[in-house]
This record gives sequence, C-alpha cells and structure tokens, in this order.
Amino acid sequence: MVFISLRTVNVVTIVILSRGKCGLSEGVTRYLVAMVAADQLVVLFDVILNKIPMTYMPIKVFYWSARVPVCNIHAVVLYGVTDCSVWFTVTFTFDRFLAICFQKLKRKYCTGRSAALVLGTVTVLSCVKNIFWYFMLNRFYSTKITTVLCLTFNRLFSELQLAIFLLIHFLLTPILPFVLILLLNSLTIRHVLVASRARRRLRGSGDGETPADPEMKNRKQSLQLLLVLSGNFILLWALLTVCSVWESFHLYFYSIPPDSLRELGYMLQLLSCCSNTALYAVVQARFRVQLKETVKSPFCLMAKCTRRCLDRINPQ
Repeated sequence: MVFISLRTVNVVTIVILSRGKCGLSEGVTRYLVAMVAADQLVVLFDVILNKIPMTYMPIKVFYWSARVPVCNIHAVVLYGVTDCSVWFTVTFTFDRFLAICFQKLKRKYCTGRSAALVLGTVTVLSCVKNIFWYFMLNRFYSTKITTVLCLTFNRLFSELQLAIFLLIHFLLTPILPFVLILLLNSLTIRHVLVASRARRRLRGSGDGETPADPEMKNRKQSLQLLLVLSGNFILLWALLTVCSVWESFHLYFYSIPPDSLRELGYMLQLLSCCSNTALYAVVQARFRVQLKETVKSPFCLMAKCTRRCLDRINPQ
C-alpha cells in the first residue's frame, strides 16, 4: 500500500507539472516531469517487480524461465531507468547552470525543444549502455539470493573482467554525476554571489537601502530549486555509492560492505525517487496551490454530484 501511494503521488506530480501552471518555463517543466517519470519507473521495476517478489514469492515460480531470460531483461530495464533518473538530474543541473550564469545562451539552449532533445539522447544512451547487463548475468536466479535480482554472473567472464565492468558502471552512475553536480552547483553559487554583490552596488541608494531586484530574485528562486533537488540526490545516493565502490574493489580489499549497510543504502536511494513531490511543495508556492486544488477536486466533484442528485430527488 505504501508503494502504491508513492506511485500515486508521483502521478499527481506529473499531472500538476504538465499543466504548466507552476510558473516554470517549458524547459524546466520538461526536465522535472522527466525526473519524476524516471523515479516512477525506478519504483515500479526495483520495488514492485524486484524487492517485493523476491521477498514474498517463490523465486522458481515467479521468475524462473528456461526460454525467456526474464531476469536479464529486467536487469537491463532496471539499470536503464535508474541511469535515466540520475542523469536527468545532471542535465537539469547543467540547464540551470546555463540559465543562471550565461544569459545569452539561455534564450538559445534553455528551451523546451532543447530539453526534449537532451532527455531523449540521455534515454537512448542509458538503454545502450545497460544492454551489457543482458550478457553479464545468468538466465536464472540463484536460489541462495533472496534480496537482489539476478546477481549471479555469467561464468564466461573472469572475476577481473567483472570487477572492471562494475567499476565502470558505478563510475558512470552515480560517481561521475556526483562530481558534475557538485562542480556545476559550486560554479552557479559563485556566479550568483558575485552577481548579487555587483548588482547591489549598482542599485544601492544613498540612504543605504537596496531596492528590490526582480532579476536577482528570479535567479535565487531558480538556484533554490536547483540546490534542493541536487542536494537531495547527493545525500540519498551517497551511502549506496560508497557501498558499490567498496564492493567493486572487494577483490583487492578482501572484504565487502555489511548487508545491513547496503540495504540501508538501497532504502535511501529508493527514497530519493519518492521525495521530489515534497521538495516541490516546499520550494514552489504555485505548486502547493496546484497540489491543494488537485487534492480537493475529487471531493468538490463528489459534492457537486451529490447536490445535483438531491435536487432531482427533492425539487423545490
């Protein structure tokens, strides 16, 4: 029931953002919708079609197939949508970096058409990159594994080859996104602080008071949304990233992260796919208004239908 509720919340968020009534540009709206949609798919393929069946249903009955390599296909789709969720955050960060720091490039590249092109390219590259999982894994589940989908590797690959593949995989997602997001956010914050001081000196009045600056207000609001979303991603992905890198080097360190620590990392990573709605509600006032109207609309419709039925039964 919890995950069904989370999926419902994500769907409501997509509907609200798609209406375009939150005061956001077309490009930003497309990025946010894509991020929520990718998070929705992660919850579907990782929780509903992976964690729940592996925990509560017999493995051989649910997924074992001799003709259709279900676990291989599922792994490709799961890692593909996860990469999309991560790299959509990176592309959104880069888009806001251009919009805030380079006003001349904003009109040319920070548009709805550019956002659609970038999101489509990231989706295709994520799918192509994760096709390798189809060949890296065996066709069947291991009966000894009860929590992770199809983590029995193909014996055709040596341990060194597997370690290199896993290292490259986790370098691309999410270590490289971590570095890019931190770098872009640092440059964006630096630019906003420098520009804010410069505009304050230019607009400062003789009595020491600074008049309102709509341009800097818009920049700060955009920066606030950027930092909240990217900071949420970094905080909730950090533990799983550490565990993944640790596990990739276990052949050299002769140790692996504790199961409890890794499960906590998975939990936090999945939580990042469900927290965007709350973050939008905190940061965007217009989103809160639209969310209240969306929540109240079914009850208003029911009340309206009830009044009409009562009026027909008891006409005055």
